[in-house]
Amino acid sequence: MKIIYRLAGLLLISQAAMAQIDSSKTRTELQEVVILGTKAQNNNPITFQNLNKKEIDKQNFGQDLPFLLNLTPSTVVSSDAGTGVGYTGIRIRGTDPSRTNVTINGVPINDAESHGMYWVNMPDMASSSQNIQVQRGVGTSSNGAGAFGASINVQTDVLNTKRYAEVSNTYGSFNTWKHTVKAGTGLLENKWAFDTRLSKLASDGFIDRASSDLKSFFISAARYGEKSIFKINVFSGKEKTYQAWNGISEYILNTGNRTHNDFTYPNQTDNYQQDYYQMFYTYQFNQYIKANIGLHYTYGRGYYEEYREGDNFSTYKLKDTLFLLNNNVVDTITSGNFVRRRWLDNDFYGTVFSFIYDKNKLNLTIGGGLNQYDGRHFGELIWSQYAMGSNINDHFYDGISFKTDFNLYGKASYKLSPKIDGFVDLQYRRIDYKTKGEDLNSGVYIPYDVNLIYNFFNPKAGITYKLKESANVYAYIGIANKEPVRSDIIQASNKSLPKQEQLVNYELGYRKTWKKSALSMNLYYMDYKDQLINTGQLNDVGAANRVNVPSSYRAGIEISSGVQLLQKLKWQATFTYSLNRIKEITEYLSNSDDYSAPQIQVIHKDVSIAYSPSYIGSSLFSYQALKNFEVDLISKYVGKQYLDNTESESRKLNAFFVNDLRFTYGFEVNNLCKSVRIGLQINNILNVKYESNGSTYPGGISSTGVRTDYNYYFPQAGTNFMGNVVLKFW
Repeated sequence: MKIIYRLAGLLLISQAAMAQIDSSKTRTELQEVVILGTKAQNNNPITFQNLNKKEIDKQNFGQDLPFLLNLTPSTVVSSDAGTGVGYTGIRIRGTDPSRTNVTINGVPINDAESHGMYWVNMPDMASSSQNIQVQRGVGTSSNGAGAFGASINVQTDVLNTKRYAEVSNTYGSFNTWKHTVKAGTGLLENKWAFDTRLSKLASDGFIDRASSDLKSFFISAARYGEKSIFKINVFSGKEKTYQAWNGISEYILNTGNRTHNDFTYPNQTDNYQQDYYQMFYTYQFNQYIKANIGLHYTYGRGYYEEYREGDNFSTYKLKDTLFLLNNNVVDTITSGNFVRRRWLDNDFYGTVFSFIYDKNKLNLTIGGGLNQYDGRHFGELIWSQYAMGSNINDHFYDGISFKTDFNLYGKASYKLSPKIDGFVDLQYRRIDYKTKGEDLNSGVYIPYDVNLIYNFFNPKAGITYKLKESANVYAYIGIANKEPVRSDIIQASNKSLPKQEQLVNYELGYRKTWKKSALSMNLYYMDYKDQLINTGQLNDVGAANRVNVPSSYRAGIEISSGVQLLQKLKWQATFTYSLNRIKEITEYLSNSDDYSAPQIQVIHKDVSIAYSPSYIGSSLFSYQALKNFEVDLISKYVGKQYLDNTESESRKLNAFFVNDLRFTYGFEVNNLCKSVRIGLQINNILNVKYESNGSTYPGGISSTGVRTDYNYYFPQAGTNFMGNVVLKFW
């Protein structure tokens, strides 16, 4: 009922405002107000990359959105199943997903507690995306309050004035299927427009049993006035994926088995559904003042099921039991095999808003958001090897969380002279986080009762100098603060609770366009204070929590270019060189001769930050063979990455260079079937064996200095293909 009341309230507001409508601006211009309110522009001193609708559609064979962003600068993507379908991840400038802020139409999408982004919960979102902007660095406040190194803003489809229908089907290696149906009414006489999409994806995965069964839909209804837009979006994603998130051990990988999966229980699956409700109202008061307001509600629920062998009864709060064995001997049973489910059930709702004043030399935006998260964590035991006297749906742990996130910002761009634009962005953010219950970690129950308040001030400023009409240089400085994630908090006492992280981001850039080419290059320096990383240190409650490292940084140069080499041949490329360093870190290892002994400390100085390659490059050659036939050669290079923060050559991901080949051909048919587009993408054409992600766990170090580590890797598929056919009607 909560969502019904919220949507009904905004509907009444919007209907009242619509009565004031009169003509002054076109609907297209008003749509741009909505989009530009959250995105950086060329006169802003922000480092960013845009993907438009045409680029998104061309790449969309059913893989998750991270794979569509693979050619943007400083980006590394990975897939648990090895194919880009199912669980996928993205790192930008080495920044992990929990520090990459994601919004859809300006609404925050990251999980409020883990800060993670789970693209598997919104399969085929690309089919409903109008454009995507990736901001590297701190970016702007309007692109998400929690940005801490990178942000991704997805804008869903805007008005298509004419009716349409579209059917897209993809088939590929590993029994990968995608079926998508889209349709829209166009703009009706009463100024309403309705759009819908239905998608189904499935894949067996490259890794054994790493299957995916994904479903999603998107529905939009909008009323377009001369001075206003009222829009409702409802979309949902449902996923069932077989777990492949542990990777493959180094030992098994070295035997040549690149598809191994430790999990063999038939229903070792992750099951989750997330429903999104968004309502927006945009009104233009006059030629200088516009306002946007949005209400949103997200309902997420699901679990992962797993088979547990040899767990102690105490793990599930069960008592040891006497059993009569076959030889008539009574014995005490203390452990057995179990099947359990670990649940999340949460509500996330709130509002985002902005007021825009644009006159003469000044563009001013005042905006913010107020969001509430209500989350429930619990575990269910659904099967036991022995009859233990427990009841169905009994919980063996419970927890509840409430998080209020409020932010208010003022963003202004002012033309100081015909060639100079100044930029200021001031944001205040307050977080009130309460969580209580107990959690199960490695067979140990951790009780927690936390009430924390964070107050952050995140200022940004910059300047853009126009060299000529087609070129500018810019300088930028921005400060961002970030709170610890849930696991950092509940696994610590007041004494060992980690501090907030702080980032000071400096950018210096140059942008230039010519008639047949374009160049963008920038230098960046990201200075971290109290960055949270894993060191292996056990805190005062015995948990290996992340700890604050006083000083670390990321610095580099990024280049993005495009050139029309010949009449039918164009080339786009990106290149990044970076230094990602921790000035000093103390690693903590268990004594493998005596695990009860104090941890052994190893000091490392000036070492690389984990998962941060120094070199990243991409290339795209596009050849227009015929009028509607295009051939693309896609290349990606990623340098070596260390799995931890010790810069050890025995714990790393090797560099890799992968090439894909894509063919697209389109033609018109008749009045009913407007056009047909056929696509074929052959991935990894040279059949390179590579791993794009991994992890490491220290086993300990002996008194003689012999160290044991356990490395795990995520191999990606060798040569494979995906082909699709898209039919567009009307």
